Amino acid sequence: MSGDRHRESHVKTASSRSFAPLICLVVFAISGCTVGPKYARPVADVPADYKEAGNWKPAQPSDALSKGKWWEIYQDPQLSALEDRINVSNQNLKIAQAQFIQARAALKISRSGLFPTVTGGGSATRLHQSQNRPLFNNSTVKTSYSDYTITADASYEADIWGRVRRTVEASRSEAQASAADLASVELSLHAELALDYFGLRGLDAQKALLSSTVVSYEKALELTKNRYQGGLASAVEVAQAQTILETTRALATDVEVQRAAFEHAIAVLIGEPPSAFSLPVLPLTTPPPSIPLGLPSDLLERRPDIAAAERRVQEANAQIGIARAAYFPLLTLSGSGGFESAAITTLIQGPSGLWSVGGAAVETLFDAGRRRGVSEQAIAAHEQFVANYRETVLSAFQEVEDNLAALRILEEEAKTEDAAVAAAQHSLALSVNRYKGGVTSYLEVTIAQSAALSDEVTAVNILTRRMTSSVLLIKAIGGGWNVSQIPHV
Repeated sequence: MSGDRHRESHVKTASSRSFAPLICLVVFAISGCTVGPKYARPVADVPADYKEAGNWKPAQPSDALSKGKWWEIYQDPQLSALEDRINVSNQNLKIAQAQFIQARAALKISRSGLFPTVTGGGSATRLHQSQNRPLFNNSTVKTSYSDYTITADASYEADIWGRVRRTVEASRSEAQASAADLASVELSLHAELALDYFGLRGLDAQKALLSSTVVSYEKALELTKNRYQGGLASAVEVAQAQTILETTRALATDVEVQRAAFEHAIAVLIGEPPSAFSLPVLPLTTPPPSIPLGLPSDLLERRPDIAAAERRVQEANAQIGIARAAYFPLLTLSGSGGFESAAITTLIQGPSGLWSVGGAAVETLFDAGRRRGVSEQAIAAHEQFVANYRETVLSAFQEVEDNLAALRILEEEAKTEDAAVAAAQHSLALSVNRYKGGVTSYLEVTIAQSAALSDEVTAVNILTRRMTSSVLLIKAIGGGWNVSQIPHV
């Protein structure tokens, strides 16, 4: 009895010793190092303040951009209703959303490498052997028998060098970059809709101006005809009045062509057929609101395209680690276990059990420079994405400065143009009075009419440009978006 116990103790000790290296190896694998450079956010030149914001008055607290709904700063219900429909029906936005879902799914695939792969199966086989096969002994070997098996297999790549972890890191960065890309597309679509909307409303203002001018010119033509019939005006003056009237009517008609194009573009943005969509006429009258800028350093956190570029720098950094991990051995642990029996009734029994454990290490001894090439490629790609990130930052500051300058200069131009409109209208009134008094010809009136109309149209165009520049400025500073909105996938 004591001998049996001794043998059993010896077997257990030997078994423990056989598993000890494997256990140590697993522990080492779990706590293994990660090769490759540690990620650090690229340095970009950030100015202390915006050059064109010298005379920019600070925005009031109530003027702050609403997160996700920056267009509400314009306090235009029609615009807000249209903007809300983009997230529901725009097809380009759905494309970007699908791309983000794909990137998130790719991350799940990469994370699966952190865990063992386990498979299971079973089989039932009935075999009959040939009695005429070589070395067949009919007295000791059955010609027919059954074989039932239930097995489970597991395999695991020991991530000693961090290849799998770097792959997960790269996939996570790509998923976050894809989320920032989605935010960029959404911001661009909402900005494009606002641009089209204010362009359309500017044309509505032009149309209203031209229509009222046509009415005035019709009255002037009627006056000229009456004076002609009374012998106080010539046929040339009637022709001049008729010419400027028809020219203005043609301009009013041409505005409708441009308005239709804007209306059709808005329909596509909200996912509707242009033939089934129309917007009521609503002339643009109010100037743009003040836009809260924030500090230039905030721009790095408020632009989704900058966030996407930065995430792809981290992804490229992780790819360097993946490339360097290829220089080290690939260690794979595997194991299997189950039951096998010739009779189904004895399948799930101790004597029917089977198992195996093992490990394999593979090291590439010669690849003709392939790993070096992959590593150099990854390093160069990282440098490319760093340069792209810095270029994106520079372009972002350029866009902010461009639109700040546009708003500042257009505001000054609007004041000058308003004075020009007032002067032109006064000049026109004097010319009409002089014409009625017989002091001058109708040519002077037509010149004053053309000047007044040109200044009024220019004033409307400046107001439209101020509104579109304000939209572009909001887009340039990120539209209320913040890097904290990137999902922690």
